[in-house]
Amino acid sequence: MSELAMTLPARLEPLALARDTTRLALAVTGACTGLVLVGLFGQFSNRWLVVGLLDIGHALMLAVALRAGMVAARGQDWRGAVPRALLCGALAGVLIVLLVMAARAANLRWMLVSLTPVTLNRVGYTLPDAQAMLLLAAGGAASALLGAALVLLPAKARRLLMGALLGVVLAGLLRELIRSLLSGLGEIDGWAFSYDGLLPAGAVAAAGIGALAAARPGARHVAALPPRGKLAARLLCLALLLALPAVTNDFVAQVMMLVCLYTLMGLGLNVELGLAGLVDLGFVAFFAVGAYTVALLTAETAGIAHLGFFAALPFAVLFASLAGFLFGLPVLRVRGDYLAIATLGLGEVIRVLVLSDMLKPLIGGAQGIVNIPKPVFFGIVLGSPTRLFYLTAAFAALAGYCAWRLQHSGIGRRWLAVREDEDVAQALGINLVQVKLMAYTIGAAFAGLAGGLFAAMTGAVFPQSFQLLVSVNVLAVLVVGGIGSLPGVVIGAAALIGAPEVLRDLGEYRYLIYGLVIIAIVRFKPEGLSPVAIRQREVA
Repeated sequence: MSELAMTLPARLEPLALARDTTRLALAVTGACTGLVLVGLFGQFSNRWLVVGLLDIGHALMLAVALRAGMVAARGQDWRGAVPRALLCGALAGVLIVLLVMAARAANLRWMLVSLTPVTLNRVGYTLPDAQAMLLLAAGGAASALLGAALVLLPAKARRLLMGALLGVVLAGLLRELIRSLLSGLGEIDGWAFSYDGLLPAGAVAAAGIGALAAARPGARHVAALPPRGKLAARLLCLALLLALPAVTNDFVAQVMMLVCLYTLMGLGLNVELGLAGLVDLGFVAFFAVGAYTVALLTAETAGIAHLGFFAALPFAVLFASLAGFLFGLPVLRVRGDYLAIATLGLGEVIRVLVLSDMLKPLIGGAQGIVNIPKPVFFGIVLGSPTRLFYLTAAFAALAGYCAWRLQHSGIGRRWLAVREDEDVAQALGINLVQVKLMAYTIGAAFAGLAGGLFAAMTGAVFPQSFQLLVSVNVLAVLVVGGIGSLPGVVIGAAALIGAPEVLRDLGEYRYLIYGLVIIAIVRFKPEGLSPVAIRQREVA
């Protein structure tokens, strides 16, 4: 009896291994099937991550298998993790091909539009079913084994491996940006990149650079520097960042210009929401006022004054501030969700007025205003994206300094008091009407400045440029960066405005990444990427 009791766990161990491996393989198969059904695989299977070796669609499937290998290795040693990972990946590859065969035989295209014959053939690399099954099983097993290695390897080796993987993935996804950044340093097309994507030699170089970067993490070295050293390192990084548009091309300048523009708007909304606690979903209205003011005062055809850009810009700030003051009057006694709905309504009023026939003789209606001249600074026409970037960056820096001074002034402390508790703030003698109106007025001034710059950048303004989505994007910038945090505004703008622009190769699915990033940040870091100290304590 005792011998049977001792041998029973040993007999059950293979059954437990088979059960756990089957569950993981089914999970991998389900996730990969979902990628095919929602169209992600079909969209990306014709886009190379590494030309001739791996497309983005299969890379997503291999990433699922890699994650399964990491799960299989938890709490295991090499002897337990390797069989689990290999069996899980191989079984998932076999099941995927079997499902492809079943879908092809059942002809489900009438119900599932993503299951086209082309897509189903691409799942198996357009190979015969037996060869496709062997190839997917081998690829799944190798990816799962790699995932297990990421868990079981020593910390340094794991960091090197992860750095190499990230280097290849980033080089493949951001190839256009990397080519733009390196265009002035030498010819890289032909051996590192081609028109179709990253070449194998470039993938090897990217893996080496990624591993090297992971081996010497710069953040820890900077953290160990004295205060003056940290300041010097930050200034050096800032100088290199500002020099990028000058040494690369117009694409990089345009992306960075958009980031600066949304930084300007984010600073304005941060005054209203981050400091005073006033939700404003009609913020795009102030942006539109600034843009149309500059357009009317400078346009060559529909303009009414034919001023220069720098002469018209103060009027854009002034009229936007006036609009913010008038905008705040009807909503002074409204709080919470009702305030958000009220501001949304007022923003829509501006949009309808811009499109109305009543104002069409003045601002052009749906046709907008065109032929807006570029800014001229001491005889230099700021017409190129690079020059416009430096102009926008200069105004963003000035606005950031003003926002910093406001945040640490007496009015800034009154805004914070109103944000925390209006009743207590009023009991302390703070004039709520005055404080809220100042928040709306100053926040609108920042948006008007951004709108004036936008008109000069594009050379034309149209009502379609001032949709609700602009207000939502600015609000998302604050949420991601950290509400009330000035550095967070810059980080949020770079993450949510710059990243989708450099991921244009992914088509409309770049907005899927956009949404997933927002969800992940709200879920795992609700205080934002660069929160203020008080907000971090509140969330904790």
